[in-house]
Amino acid sequence: MTLSRLATKRGAVRAILEWLAHRTGGVATLIDADGTPAVTPAPPPSPALRAATDAVAGLHRRGTPSAVLSVPAAAGERAEPDGGSTVFLVSLTAGAAGAHAEAGPRRQAPYLVLIAPDGPGRRPGRPQVLLADAARTLGLCWRLEEADRDRVRVEAAEAHGREAVLHLLMVGSVPAAHRIAAALQPPLPQLAHVYVIECPGQRRYEIADRIAHAARGKAWIVPCPVRPTHLIALVPAVPEPAGRAGGAARAALDQGVASPARPPAGPAGDAAVGQVDDENCATDFRATFGELPHQSPALSRSARAGTAVETVGVRGLDRAIAERVPECLIGVSGEVALRETPIGYEQAFHALAVARTAPSGRASFQRDFDLTPLASPEGLRWAQELLAPCLHYVPPRRADPGGEELLGTLGSWLTFGSAASRHLKIHRNTLGARVRLIDELLGLDLGRLADQSAAWLALQLRGAPLPTPTDRPPASLEDLLGTPAAGVWAHAQLQPLERANLPSGTETVRAWLRADAKLPQAAGALGISLPGARKRLTRAEEALGRSLLHAPSAKYELWLAMRALKAL
Repeated sequence: MTLSRLATKRGAVRAILEWLAHRTGGVATLIDADGTPAVTPAPPPSPALRAATDAVAGLHRRGTPSAVLSVPAAAGERAEPDGGSTVFLVSLTAGAAGAHAEAGPRRQAPYLVLIAPDGPGRRPGRPQVLLADAARTLGLCWRLEEADRDRVRVEAAEAHGREAVLHLLMVGSVPAAHRIAAALQPPLPQLAHVYVIECPGQRRYEIADRIAHAARGKAWIVPCPVRPTHLIALVPAVPEPAGRAGGAARAALDQGVASPARPPAGPAGDAAVGQVDDENCATDFRATFGELPHQSPALSRSARAGTAVETVGVRGLDRAIAERVPECLIGVSGEVALRETPIGYEQAFHALAVARTAPSGRASFQRDFDLTPLASPEGLRWAQELLAPCLHYVPPRRADPGGEELLGTLGSWLTFGSAASRHLKIHRNTLGARVRLIDELLGLDLGRLADQSAAWLALQLRGAPLPTPTDRPPASLEDLLGTPAAGVWAHAQLQPLERANLPSGTETVRAWLRADAKLPQAAGALGISLPGARKRLTRAEEALGRSLLHAPSAKYELWLAMRALKAL
């Protein structure tokens, strides 16, 4: 009865060993076939333990299931009058399925070792009978714990593989991402919506499992490698009739742990970046993959401006998550091709900023922030000229990062700030050294928002096809921002803030940008408290439908827009 009770406990192997040691007055432990301790902490060294360790290798080699050793007390050691110890060894495979050896074990079962002192210190009874009973139960408990460790290792390996796919998509290596995803399953969709889901950190994996169940295995879900409370999901965008939307996702989520539903939001409860659209949320994953339409040009910030999103990727899964897991906040991007995953992530993150204040806790990105007005031939040549020193950089040592890796570091740092060290899997000191090197190569001061914005724009324009070479000198950033097209683009960026009629909204954003996006300095320039400045910028986030205070931030686009309008 005692063994059965101990076997149901967490850490059953350790509990049974402690019980054996108490019953016999000796030392109980497990030793692997190679002589290493199989449990921690290992017992203190002793002549009996060394003899047991030496004997286990021979017993395993001969296939002997059990043995008894008599170990005399070593000279100079404290011992009972009769001295020495008796060592009992029993393989945890003994008696299992009627055979000592398992068929193709992934790890050889250890030996149970009991060191019982001889003489008056020995407890009465027959340890052999006790060990025979305990070995069967202990063997089962060891197998269960070993299987649980294997499960954790497999899950960790799969999580790392999925994170690798996300990293490949974020740097534009779509073919490599496809190959790895095909091995891990499910395959990546051709068109998708990016979800950024903010949830309690302790429940992130539980919520990820529930979302995967609701999506019927078709969503690609990855815990965010930068933020411990975020999940990132690529959800297939497949056309679906509106009447079939939503039910399957809700039913699947209902099978999880029940949680109180968020109060009904009313007509304005489901926020969208730029407008409220309650019909822009429903889903059903019963549709199959097929040939999907091509995506809009790479420099576009949304799928198709002014087009309602009637797709499986959005219609219902976000609503079901918000209702059934009310602790979560959900931001949903527009429809993006895989090569535009970084754009989709930024869109979803901006939508998440709006979802924080939306009664329903969810928002979708619907604005069109197209950089095409700045992607003129002059703009592309300017970007090429600015980044050329980095692209042509040859590191002094082969192990040092080259030009492409430095540009990847720059992009990550502009997106995530100091958290880029977690994104890039490098030490923060290494990140700082790389940023200083990029500073030198590009001739910029990346501590200033103006130079950060220039570098950000150059990276955005870098992916476009290069224009025909010309003898004309490259334009400056001021020339690019001084064109009529750039002025129209800048007005579109700032128009939501002006229409919101926020008291001092534009003034607060301008002061914040002038202070290099540093809140304390902006508060000082405005003559208000730090909480007051933060509250004003939070209202500006709602009006703009963009994240300002959390990276990735829209500060670069806003700086460029205000510079184009001569407001900075």
